[in-house]
Amino acid sequence: MQSMKDDSVAQQVVVRTYRPEDQPMVYTLYTDGLLAGQIAPNDTGADIDNIQEAYFDEPTSHFWVAELQNEVLGMIGVAWDHQHTAEIRRLRVHADWQNTPIGGQLLERALEHCKIHGLLKVVLDTRFDPDSVMDLFDRFGFQHTRSKELHGKDLLEFYLDLYRQTKSEDSV
Repeated sequence: MQSMKDDSVAQQVVVRTYRPEDQPMVYTLYTDGLLAGQIAPNDTGADIDNIQEAYFDEPTSHFWVAELQNEVLGMIGVAWDHQHTAEIRRLRVHADWQNTPIGGQLLERALEHCKIHGLLKVVLDTRFDPDSVMDLFDRFGFQHTRSKELHGKDLLEFYLDLYRQTKSEDSV
């Protein structure tokens, strides 16, 4: 049954650039993550309060939402970090739609953006349960670099070397 839902979702989900009218649902996804303990208690959400400035003033940064039948069910941002490095931020999928292809579709779009803009390394961290994210991050080639405790929860840090990935894809 889950497979049929996955196929249906994958075909119907649209991953598109954030628009100001998406703000209420983006904020809801953010606060749901905060309440679930997936966001550090000291996270101010300043980027969520001002997405335009945080993700669109720098060309290598961007923010997307996943939409299904005009309802925002997920989000992801890419924030330029320094030189040729970006950080994946705010990857969230509505609780009712987790374990569907939506997270992968969002991550794929973000990584395409990074490659187009010549970024060589992507980093991300998550407070999610390792079992729920490891398969997704492994599928895209992310390496788990370390775990550390922060505010009573494990913070998992990952990186993806796009330069090596692109070189190996070219040689195939």
